[in-house]
Amino acid sequence: MRVGRRLVRLELLLYAATVRWVARRRSVPAGADAWGYGQLVTPMLWLWVFGSAVETVAFHLLIPWEGVRLAVDVLSIWGLIWMLGMLAGYHVYPHLVTDDEIRVRSGVYHDIRVPRAAIATAVAKERDLPSSVWLLQVEPGEDGVDLAVGVSGRTNVVLTLAEPTVLPTAKGDLDVTTVALWADEPRRLATALDPARRPDRSRERRLG
Repeated sequence: MRVGRRLVRLELLLYAATVRWVARRRSVPAGADAWGYGQLVTPMLWLWVFGSAVETVAFHLLIPWEGVRLAVDVLSIWGLIWMLGMLAGYHVYPHLVTDDEIRVRSGVYHDIRVPRAAIATAVAKERDLPSSVWLLQVEPGEDGVDLAVGVSGRTNVVLTLAEPTVLPTAKGDLDVTTVALWADEPRRLATALDPARRPDRSRERRLG
């Protein structure tokens, strides 16, 4: 029953992402900086969408039995909408950076909040993940776990936390020591998150 509810919720989120994409309404609250991560996967998803659309038309024309043709049409259109929702999610739900946190997102699937005060270092470093299938991957470390939110099985920004920090994830609350993610502009994002380069906001307020 719980799995069914999750699937229904995911379905609705994909539809909502598609509507937002068509309406050009990204999910970016006031005061947050948006950082994209969809450039790597967008061409591949468009190929899937195009191939699915061609397949839908081909099956409709080739299947002679009306009942079977209708069933295949429904399944094909559902799959096409699902892929469009995935593509939309990458564009309407970017990573978000505020003064207090970075929200590491992965379409409609993951939204992990990392306090900026917990970040010790932020570096641009590309690496391949053990699996290209799972978006969220966890590897045990000495003091906690290394958390990775990849795109096509890759990450290119690594956030090292000052100490193990409990982060809520789709896999439950985890003691996390590093967070790896993919960004379209990894060096700029790493620079923006590096505590050594972060402006002293309290000093700015005093000077103001």
